Amino acid sequence: MHRVWFNKTFSSVATAMRLIREADIAGTGGQRRYHLIYTHPNEHAAAFLAADEYAVEPSDLKGEDYLEWCLAFCRERNITIFWPGRAAGRIASARARFEAIGTRVLSVATEEVLTLMHDKARFCAGLDLPMAPVADTRAVNDIAEYDAAYAELRPRHERLCIKPSESVYGLGFAVLDERSSAELLLAGAAYKINTQELRDGLARMETFKTLLLMEYLDGHEYSADCVADHGSLKCAIPRKKLHAPGSGQLIELREELLAACEKLTRDYQLNGVFNIQFREGANGLALLEINPRMSGGIGMACAAGPNLPYIALAGFDQGYDQLTIPPIREGLRVAEAGYPVELP
Repeated sequence: MHRVWFNKTFSSVATAMRLIREADIAGTGGQRRYHLIYTHPNEHAAAFLAADEYAVEPSDLKGEDYLEWCLAFCRERNITIFWPGRAAGRIASARARFEAIGTRVLSVATEEVLTLMHDKARFCAGLDLPMAPVADTRAVNDIAEYDAAYAELRPRHERLCIKPSESVYGLGFAVLDERSSAELLLAGAAYKINTQELRDGLARMETFKTLLLMEYLDGHEYSADCVADHGSLKCAIPRKKLHAPGSGQLIELREELLAACEKLTRDYQLNGVFNIQFREGANGLALLEINPRMSGGIGMACAAGPNLPYIALAGFDQGYDQLTIPPIREGLRVAEAGYPVELP
């Protein structure tokens, strides 16, 4: 039995471990191939409940010190497959050190590619994706650059938005709006910021971390959960996020979106499970970003047929030629339902 370790990562790991276990049991007549281990600095992490074994990892280690701890954990726990979240880039670069102690590392990409993806300004600047180009965007670091970008973009687009070049969960994203902060507050307008107040606040700073001022895309958003084998896309399940509250998401196999996923996978030699975000704008489909990890909606994608975390793990372990990937149920409407648990 393989001992598979997931270190600290996003909460979707709990869903992934449940999905792996379900497929593992079903595919082997009850004799499981994978023993799942999860670690997190929080001793009450809810994802512990989905693991076969769990441990608390140190929260104060960084860089080479954390890498050494990971190597020691793999030796002590006889880990045969390591699927990293925290410090994924550094761990990917140290793949040979893990292999020397009998641990194979399932990485989405090289450290260089992962670093590039986390810097949206640099990633977008080098992108070649004609079927889904990025929105009209300018990277800014001071008020002069912001003013120049605003003067250039505002006449061309009905609405603009802004976000940090490096961010997760959409933190820092806001649509520029002419209404005052009080009006926005009273209207319950989330992810909106007054245009003049934003400009005034930036002007008070000498410089600031890179921000992206960009065309606002007001169409449907698509989230594509993907599995690949070192640049070869094996499966992609796009979810269309419907606008009406409570209407869920729709599995939609849009041709140019799938072509974009295939090209990005090949261009950046992506591997394992990752997520690609798109949105419709005035000029059609546009790329938002690549998330080099499992998305929060991975369970909804897998409801359409293919069990992506299991496919990625089994393909990495046994080879994809040994797997049969089930067809995707296009047109399926999916959603998530929460339930309470007792924490460890």
